[in-house]
Formats: sequence, C-alpha cells, structure tokens
Amino acid sequence: MAEEQHKTSIGGQAVMEGVMMRGPHKTAVSVRKPDGEIVTKVDENGTKKRSKIAKLPIIRGCINFVESLVIGMKALMYSAEFVDIEEEEETESKFEKWLEDKLGDKIKDIVIYFAVFLAIIMSVGLFFVLPYLILSLIQLMPQISGFSNNGLFISIVEGVIRMAIFLGYMVLVSRMKEIKRVFEYHGAEHKTIACYEAGEDLTVENVRKYERFHPRCGTSFLLFVMIIGIIIYAFLPKVEGFSVIVNKLIGLGTRLLCLPIIAGLSYEIIKWAGRSKTKCVTLLSKPGLWLQKLTTREPDDEQIEVAIESMKPCIPENKEEDKW
Repeated sequence: MAEEQHKTSIGGQAVMEGVMMRGPHKTAVSVRKPDGEIVTKVDENGTKKRSKIAKLPIIRGCINFVESLVIGMKALMYSAEFVDIEEEEETESKFEKWLEDKLGDKIKDIVIYFAVFLAIIMSVGLFFVLPYLILSLIQLMPQISGFSNNGLFISIVEGVIRMAIFLGYMVLVSRMKEIKRVFEYHGAEHKTIACYEAGEDLTVENVRKYERFHPRCGTSFLLFVMIIGIIIYAFLPKVEGFSVIVNKLIGLGTRLLCLPIIAGLSYEIIKWAGRSKTKCVTLLSKPGLWLQKLTTREPDDEQIEVAIESMKPCIPENKEEDKW
C-alpha cells in the first residue's frame, strides 16, 4: 500500500545510456553497457559538510548550480566510457604524453572543470549576451527609440528574445537522434523519483505508470531563470553619460553581475514549487512542465530499470534526511 506523499530532495540527470541520481549523502551513476549489464558507481558527497553561509537562501542556489554542473559532467564522462563507439586508433601526440606525465590522474579533473567553465561561458553568451546585443540593435531602430527609456518594456523585449533563442535551441536539440535516447532516460529519472515520492516500491511496473514531468526539473529551473531575469533587469537603472558603446558595455556588465542572484532566486522558487501544492504554485509550474515535453521522452522498461538502480543507493535510511 502506498505511503503518504514524500517530497524528496533527491534529483538526477540523464547521461549516455544511463542515469545519475544525487541524494543527501550519496551520488550514484548507473549505466547499461552494450552487453546489457547495468553497472553502478556510488560516491559519497559533501553536502553535510557545508558551512552555515553556504546554506543561506540564494547563496545555496548558486553553489548547488555549480556543484550540479561539475557532478553532472563527471557522470557524463563516466557513462561515456561504456558507450560502444567505433573509433579509429589514434597515435598519442607528444603534447598528450607530456600532459599525462606531468598531471597524471589530475588531467581528468582539469578537463571536467574546464568543460564546466566552457559550458557556463557558452550558456551565458547564448542566452544573455546575445539577446542583449540583439536588443541593442533593435533600440537603434527609429520605431523603437520612443520606448528606450521604459525599463519594463526593454526588459520584456529582451526576455522575449532570450526565450525565443532558448526555445529554438531546445527544439533543435530535441530533434537530434542521439539526444532522444538521453531524453528517454531523463523521463525514466523523473518517473522513478515520482514513484519514490508516492511511497511505492521501486519496481518497473510501479514506475511505469507515473508521468515523465516533474516540477523540480532543471528545464523548469532554466525557465524560471528567464522569467526572473526579466523582472530584475526591469529595475536596473538606465546607464547614461558615456558614449553609446560604453553605456552598452556597462549595461551588459550589470546584467552579468546579476546572474548569481537570478540563479539563486530561481533555485529558491524551484525549491518552494517542489514542496507546495497550492494553486498558485501549480500555475507557476505549468510552463516548466510544458517545456519538459521537449526535454523528456517516454522510457522503455530497460531504461526505467537503470533509473531504479541509480536511485536505490541514494535513498537514506532515515527519510527525514532527504526531505525537500
């Protein structure tokens, strides 16, 4: 018999032919190898060792965002080791040999952190810098110049541009054949968490009946980032007194400086939405759930099985410890 609804803090990420789950004490990555075997790697995480400052609202959201990127990249690299890809043998270059001799096992960590840094730079450039540049060009049009002093109008236009780029990006990515498999594992991750929250045993039969959409999804988080960005940018003071280029650079700089605050606030809203059942929260969560139609697919039983295997090690003995 199902237990009372339990909102868990356990979350995850789809990887190549597998799922990563992260609980309050452990992180697990389960991957199905080409021969059908499921391998699971379990690591202890450092959530319990955080300082009081790191647990403060907004600050904890920024820290959690960066940590999620690093852990997610590690899980992705781990899963890639089991994917059956035919590659031509390549001769190791002198530079690669030098790096391996000098850095040894540290080279993997360097690659991971560099990849995370590159991912952040590309995301900021695509979804924040590019919309601002497009907006700046639009403001030069005579038909728009009369609205240039209206901060709310400017922020909304910039937000619409950002949203259009984001949705266009998601649509293009969702059409990639390789990504469809990942999105199926994404759906398996959501369904498994939903089954656990409902208090049912984690079996393929039980997990299968739940929806693939979840209010705490990273897709919903990104959508909240877009919306909160519109609100915060609307209150930024208009920069004047310098040349047009300098004014625009200062405006861009202030927007980038606001990103940690926007990310932190988005995390707090997702945290609130994940544990509340009010009509207001349900309404706010709808757009994110709709967007997940692009980033998730219905999984098959084998994919659900992998998600279950990654979930089990992350469940603490005391369920109070993983409450959201």
